[in-house]
Amino acid sequence: MKIRFLGAAGEVTGSCFLVETAHARFLVDCGMFQGGAAVAARNRAAFAFDPASIDFVLLTHAHIDHSGLLPRLVREGFRGPIHSTTATADLLGVMLPDSAHIQESDARRAAKRGLAGASVPIYTARDAAACLAQVEAVDYDTEIAPHRGVRCRFRDAGHILGSAIIEAWIDEGGDPTKVVFSGDLGQPGRPILRDPARIEAADLLVVESTYGDRTHSDPSGIEDAMVDVIQRTLHERGGNVVIPAFAVGRTQQIIYRIHQLARQGRLQHPKVFVDSPMATEVTRITREHMQLFDEQARELAGWHSAGTDLPWLHFTASVEESMALNNIRSGAIIISASGMCDAGRVRHHLRHNLPRRECSVLLPGYQAQGTLGRRLVEGAKRVRILGHDVPVRAAIHYFDGLSAHADRTALLDWTAAFAQPPALAFVVHGEARASHALAAALRQRPGWRVMIPARGEQVQWPDPAGTRP
Repeated sequence: MKIRFLGAAGEVTGSCFLVETAHARFLVDCGMFQGGAAVAARNRAAFAFDPASIDFVLLTHAHIDHSGLLPRLVREGFRGPIHSTTATADLLGVMLPDSAHIQESDARRAAKRGLAGASVPIYTARDAAACLAQVEAVDYDTEIAPHRGVRCRFRDAGHILGSAIIEAWIDEGGDPTKVVFSGDLGQPGRPILRDPARIEAADLLVVESTYGDRTHSDPSGIEDAMVDVIQRTLHERGGNVVIPAFAVGRTQQIIYRIHQLARQGRLQHPKVFVDSPMATEVTRITREHMQLFDEQARELAGWHSAGTDLPWLHFTASVEESMALNNIRSGAIIISASGMCDAGRVRHHLRHNLPRRECSVLLPGYQAQGTLGRRLVEGAKRVRILGHDVPVRAAIHYFDGLSAHADRTALLDWTAAFAQPPALAFVVHGEARASHALAAALRQRPGWRVMIPARGEQVQWPDPAGTRP
């Protein structure tokens, strides 16, 4: 068996792992690279394999950095099934057409600017529709056999709705090799989603490390800080709060927390606008899968259904409504995608609110290198948005405690559930500092052998030369 690390290796985005066995060739994830113009060309580069040779895809979850190149894979010849959880399949029905729309819109803008290389979309709405026809949904904890010599099972990862840890058993003769792909793990003990499933055995482990070098802030402290930022901005300075949030997961989490704080009387009559057609659809899908949520979320949903003492909440439906938000000078909480500020409607809201000292921007999650969100976190005084040079006068607040990713403590606790150390663990999906910090901590445990694979690196198992790591 061979595993080739084609993305999310030495970086956070572009998750894609190619597994080749004696009987099958399959991918775990096929995601887009994110990080601004510096990585855009990588989403257009030729695949490192023939898409037509891939037998099937296992998808950990719907976020675009894990699923976003699937339509291109199909367009270039992949004809096999894409296996995902049922909730992920539902989310893909919203996210991939939305991504295709972005690709087509970006290509039209590039054509107007004479940028020939970017004037053709990476994929189209037709490609996304063709891709969705190949998605096959499976429930959590149900074993499937997608191909000869391969069995697998999706376990709850607690990251976003439908997110999964994948257990795969590879049979090439003799005892099967069990490979576990963590996908993106959620932070345990947080409201809304269930905690990640505990896995007790693996021969090979591929584990994420997004926050492998740090722990999240205390949730109660985060809520205090949110209240302080929102109250001061809206009621003392007379400005708006802009919250760039991923349409899947983060937006619903922010809505949950604002509702909870309003219910507790800690926020006074907040006016919340959710300006993302995709987030609106995802929120609808979320309500259809309440069985996947924890008791706190179900209790809040019941309170919301009762319809009393609710925060003012409006989902914008049209471009005109979205544009009208830019005329609001004070009193608004605007939640809009994308979460890293590099696409979608949030760019317009940032353009209109960043120059205003009375406003605040609340960044509630990871910001990849090269993104506009990362530049704001790092203190940029001026940024370029939609062709405009925009001064940054608004207050910028970064709250890592709202991240949907497990922190260092949670990652180490999750890996501690293995009854025996995996024969080899691969640390992926992290910037260098985070991956090395997590790998160093794992190596302190007796029997743990750990690799940090480079992008494009291929590992054979068992290693005939006995050199790993």
